[in-house]
Amino acid sequence: MIEQIPAKHIVTKTRTSDWFGMDYNMNIYHGCCHGCIYCDSRSSCYQIRDFDRVRAKENALQIIRDDLRRKVKKGVVGTGAMSDPYNPFEAELYLTRHALELIDAFGFGIGIATKSTLMERDVDVLESIREHSPVLLKVTVTTPYDQLAKKLEPGAPPSSARMELIARLRRHKLFTGILLMPVLPFIEDEEEAVIKLVTMAGEAGASFIYPAFGMTLRDGQREWYLDHLEELFPGQGLKLQYLKRYGNSYECASPKAKKLWDAFTAECEKRHILYQMKDIIPAYKRGYTYTQLSLFD
Repeated sequence: MIEQIPAKHIVTKTRTSDWFGMDYNMNIYHGCCHGCIYCDSRSSCYQIRDFDRVRAKENALQIIRDDLRRKVKKGVVGTGAMSDPYNPFEAELYLTRHALELIDAFGFGIGIATKSTLMERDVDVLESIREHSPVLLKVTVTTPYDQLAKKLEPGAPPSSARMELIARLRRHKLFTGILLMPVLPFIEDEEEAVIKLVTMAGEAGASFIYPAFGMTLRDGQREWYLDHLEELFPGQGLKLQYLKRYGNSYECASPKAKKLWDAFTAECEKRHILYQMKDIIPAYKRGYTYTQLSLFD
């Protein structure tokens, strides 16, 4: 039985729509069980206790219904920023699916970020939303190598399974691509790996790849991450490398970031994959305008 936590609102206005053109945020769950060692949501500033234990917001669907009903302006609702909307509990609870049905009913668009192949279950609702509003599906893949992904993201499906998910979603003509972030310095930031990932994405038919060649480290998250590096990669001195290069810095760009960017963009151009926000947003919103969306007010 999943623990329930109280909430007053779930669908909230974003401060800016710069991030993939999202107008609203929606997080139904707290915590995540993918176990990714680098997750920014572990940071102390978010005050999420027992982050690896998933909880659901009490009366979530009623709150989402009321939140959507009160919105004066239609737009795109983003989910997956703080916790994966397709955690294992979702397979039985259907909270994310029913929230998508409400988003459909009220005439909003949707942007989903996930590592889970469970998203495919809701293709029918996503196709229904696409009839009137933008749909953007973001699948996080940080490495093309399943063995490495198993170390870094032990509770998530293998990278290869996520690529197969992208291919299946694209066969439904849903605008789907990859969040290539973080790319962990000294671990994932090899040019060969980046090119291999772009190649796999191209073969899957990905609409876009949005990268960050590096990572962020905040208080709470930093200690967790560095300690796990010692456990997973013993004897490699990775913790010392991080402390020496980054200290307590928030932004930890890969020392190879420029070289990786050049190789990445060249490969994306060759395969006609979008990679810049200024191109991705208009591409998935093409054919939809706020005039169209406002018809549902």
